[in-house]
Amino acid sequence: MKRKKIIKISLIVVLAILVVAGGTAFYIFNMPHRDVQKTKSDFSYTSNEIVAEYLKDPEAANQKYLDEEGESKIFEITGNVADISTDFNGQTVVLLQSEGSPAGVSCTFPKDLEAATTFEVGQSITVKGVIRAGAGYNEDLEMYENLILDKCSIITSK
Repeated sequence: MKRKKIIKISLIVVLAILVVAGGTAFYIFNMPHRDVQKTKSDFSYTSNEIVAEYLKDPEAANQKYLDEEGESKIFEITGNVADISTDFNGQTVVLLQSEGSPAGVSCTFPKDLEAATTFEVGQSITVKGVIRAGAGYNEDLEMYENLILDKCSIITSK
């Protein structure tokens, strides 16, 4: 009799844990993503300023621009279009870089943003997005890597 009672209580506890774990997983999976375009920008820089800051001291820049969970602050970056391409996911990628600058800002636009395809090389634009990777120098490849800005939207274009 005692053994049946222990098994019954154990099954109820295990079932309760599974229900709580399943509910938590469902909640986390269905959480709304941060809407970068509708959120106010935290910083506004030119492409040269933000790249120079990352090239000077990447750890300090990450401390300044990332929160405790590694989420990036929201940026507005102004620069000249140096290159326009498409990535493997079919998204438009625009490189903002000035002449003489060792690295630039690579801005990835969502597929559904039609205005991203209307840019021209040399055009000055301001984009809004979040940093996915900082600029740096890769010693193995002996080249500079661009700062990567993701979830971009167009603020202004001239």
